[in-house]
Amino acid sequence: MPNRTTPLTPARPATAGPRPSRAGLLAGPAPILTSALLWGTTGTAASLAPAGAPAAAIGGAGLALGGILLFLVSRGARSLPAACTRAERRLLVLGALAVAGYPVTFYPAVARTGVAVATVIALGSAPVFAGLLTWITGRARPSARWTGATVAAVLGCTLLVLGPELTGRAAPIDPTGVVLAACAGLSYAVYASIGGGLITRGHPSDAVMGVLFGAAGLLVLPFVVFAGTGWLAITRGAAVAVYLAVFTVCLAYRLFGHGLRRTPASMATSLTLAEPAVAAVLGVTVLGERLPAVSWGGLAVLGSGLVLLAVPVGAGGRGR
Repeated sequence: MPNRTTPLTPARPATAGPRPSRAGLLAGPAPILTSALLWGTTGTAASLAPAGAPAAAIGGAGLALGGILLFLVSRGARSLPAACTRAERRLLVLGALAVAGYPVTFYPAVARTGVAVATVIALGSAPVFAGLLTWITGRARPSARWTGATVAAVLGCTLLVLGPELTGRAAPIDPTGVVLAACAGLSYAVYASIGGGLITRGHPSDAVMGVLFGAAGLLVLPFVVFAGTGWLAITRGAAVAVYLAVFTVCLAYRLFGHGLRRTPASMATSLTLAEPAVAAVLGVTVLGERLPAVSWGGLAVLGSGLVLLAVPVGAGGRGR
């Protein structure tokens, strides 16, 4: 999921083809959960940006700088397009558009519906879209284990993020904002599915992520300039942008790509629901925010769903 810029934000964000690994937890889920942990720090980091810095500009700058950096440090990224078939090159283009499409749809959704609603819709819809894409393309059918764990994780995410609103007065929901947030979830599912598909065909994960995010970084540069860059001239603003670029884009997506080598997209997108849990905990411990009891209950439900997804099944089981 390109960068998110609020304490309770997603996520933004491969295929059902990877084979289960003998290493179990360390083979796929661990790198993806680490990526989600890094993404979960985005909101806390963004809160340290200079006052008045547009949220969309912060997220876009992180993606632009981090995506280009990821391309430059990824071995094989420059030669990947030449090594791909024509059909695979088309997938790279579509994947880059999907990566760039995440901030373009998510941040306007936040402006229309608020952080909580946009987060729930984008994060909650991504695993569903990923599972549907996997099923439609014939790679695999959703298992009962994946379905149950994902339902629990989405429900827990909903209670966690919407808890404060559920215990207060609800504001009207903008239908356009809802559609934009769902488009963000679809964007994440598409680029994760494409990236995972290319990786499982034998292309290096670093190269695939480098090309997808490097191209997306170039695509969002005009958006960043339009949104405003004055805040980058301030030391604190530059530090925030560098942190987002290095840790929540470059490092996080290298780990995410590594995890996709052995983790299906449907499971990967479900595992990244850990992000709002991390963001919520940081909001409480670092920013002094308070969560109602229903949110803490949602955190527990979300955690149980993630555990069910991450813990390897027995030998011969299929952990989709």
